[in-house]
Amino acid sequence: MVNLVRSMTTVPTDILARGVALACRAPSYHNSQPWHFVADRDRLHLYLDPNRVVQTDFTERQALISCGAVLDHLGVAMAAAGWETIIDRLPDPNNLEHLASIDFTETTVVTDEHRRRAEAIATRRTDRLPFDPVPDWDGFETLLRSRIDDTVALVDVVSDAGRHELAQANVLTNALRFYDSTYFATLHRWTAPFEASEGIPYDSLVSATEGDRVDVGRAFPMSHHPERREQVPVDLSTILVISAHDDTRRDTLGCGETLSTVLLEATVAGLATCTLTHLTELSASRHLVEELTGRTLPQVLVRVGQAPVNEQFPPPTPRRPLADVLTVNL
Repeated sequence: MVNLVRSMTTVPTDILARGVALACRAPSYHNSQPWHFVADRDRLHLYLDPNRVVQTDFTERQALISCGAVLDHLGVAMAAAGWETIIDRLPDPNNLEHLASIDFTETTVVTDEHRRRAEAIATRRTDRLPFDPVPDWDGFETLLRSRIDDTVALVDVVSDAGRHELAQANVLTNALRFYDSTYFATLHRWTAPFEASEGIPYDSLVSATEGDRVDVGRAFPMSHHPERREQVPVDLSTILVISAHDDTRRDTLGCGETLSTVLLEATVAGLATCTLTHLTELSASRHLVEELTGRTLPQVLVRVGQAPVNEQFPPPTPRRPLADVLTVNL
């Protein structure tokens, strides 16, 4: 067996490869998967792949959030395999695409919690249908707060009154996008019948009537499959807003790491989630989100709710082959 040789300890390459493969189940903007891992004889490195940045992501903000999510997913995946990650973020000031250098130390104990969180990576889905409310929000929020590091990013819960304002911001966003041909061309590119390894598949989109039952959601090209989840007439999810401390690549990356924590904790708790970034893409709607939270740099929103039990879910969204996202240089 070939080993990844490091200064601190030795990570078998097959374990590393499985960890990276599982981490790449992380959510990304339009399922663009804008990351690339490189393993050398010293450590593992995460790079932002500029060739995978979506056309309308001019500042790479969405790509950085996506890469933050895959970075946190990697830590979860490796912890379940018995390895702790030590991360040096943005280690090279002369290469802004070099997002992290990652070392590993072997751990003596893998807990059931480690395993549950890794299993959640594989079972999590972006669910764009309406949700029932979270049965015990206070209990879930208390647990979630214990997992979140507020020094990395800030998480706020939108109130019922604020939910109405978000719905108005959603309407405003759609109106401002109405004549944006570049935006819609990009959206269609990532949702059209696509290669098997990327983009948003047809089964993950919603029909017009399904979309009408969700007051805060991105307007994707509509699907035409039979109506689903008719027993949930209106979305009763709770919406979280993740905000950055500062307008830096490091802080934006941290919002993606926090997004990963939110999604995995919700999945472990048996809850459904939907990540939303359309309300922070335009200054007008982003300003409305800022007023709701009192934060100046909202980056990403998450709907959290309850999906009906025993419901048939669409297949997981595709992922790029491991050989495309991991290079091993030994």
